[in-house]
Amino acid sequence: MTKKADVSLVNFIVEAGMLKRVQRSGWWVLGITGAETVADHSFRCAVIGYILARMEKVTPYRVLLMTLFNDIHEARINDLHKMSQRYIESTKAEKKAFKEQVSLLPGNIKDELSGIHAEYTRQRSKESIIARDADILECLIQAKEYKEHGFKAAGRFMKKAPRFLKTKSSKRLWRLTKKTDLNDWWEKLSEFRR
Repeated sequence: MTKKADVSLVNFIVEAGMLKRVQRSGWWVLGITGAETVADHSFRCAVIGYILARMEKVTPYRVLLMTLFNDIHEARINDLHKMSQRYIESTKAEKKAFKEQVSLLPGNIKDELSGIHAEYTRQRSKESIIARDADILECLIQAKEYKEHGFKAAGRFMKKAPRFLKTKSSKRLWRLTKKTDLNDWWEKLSEFRR
């Protein structure tokens, strides 16, 4: 690779780091201070995507790429909550931002990320459906966590979003999550032992 290509890669990596500072806006609309960032969401979305891919017997590579890069455009246009999307053509803005972000990357990286992005947007492949389910399931789990920590309004999300889950595995994990006290895992680890 050339020095110019290396610089474009470094710039892309630094730009991706912006997502560590971009707050998920739907949560702050609900009054949740210190809400998760886009990077926080993307990380757990990738973890869920990997698990769902294995449960659905799909090779996880493309699912992981989709979950990791699905919200990369938010480094430039921010996370647009549903209320703002009423006034802003978010789909066009997301597409334009993503296209510009990858435009200077080396050909093989640009081509792969562009292909993955198009596949996710079309929602026709099993991998893209799993990646979208991972995104929704991550938001559902986050809403339940916020609700369990006293943010009652987060429960509103838990009423609407489950109907958008498509895979059997994501529906199964959500049914289990709804019944689970999400603090159980760490409370059991924290029990005093002599």
